[in-house]
Amino acid sequence: MTKRDLIRHVADELIVTREDARLIVSTVFESIIGALHQGERVVIRGFGSFRLQYRPARMARIPVSGAKVKVPAGSVPKFSASKRLREAVSGAVASGE
Repeated sequence: MTKRDLIRHVADELIVTREDARLIVSTVFESIIGALHQGERVVIRGFGSFRLQYRPARMARIPVSGAKVKVPAGSVPKFSASKRLREAVSGAVASGE
């Protein structure tokens, strides 16, 4: 599902214009990004949680040339699915759904 598909689904479900649905979806995404930027954890009950995970600086190797490069420290977003979401999709790929 793409962002466009999600907007279309929200518009159909809420019976609003596509522009209003785009604003709703964009606002939710921007709110999540803003909270993570401030170091907050975002929890959506029944869906999952987003948090930042710190990665220290390290040395890495470019596979093609073998050259070593320094990767700076930073934070990366992590998502953990809720138990409800895991149970809802378990077996979906295996059964072809």
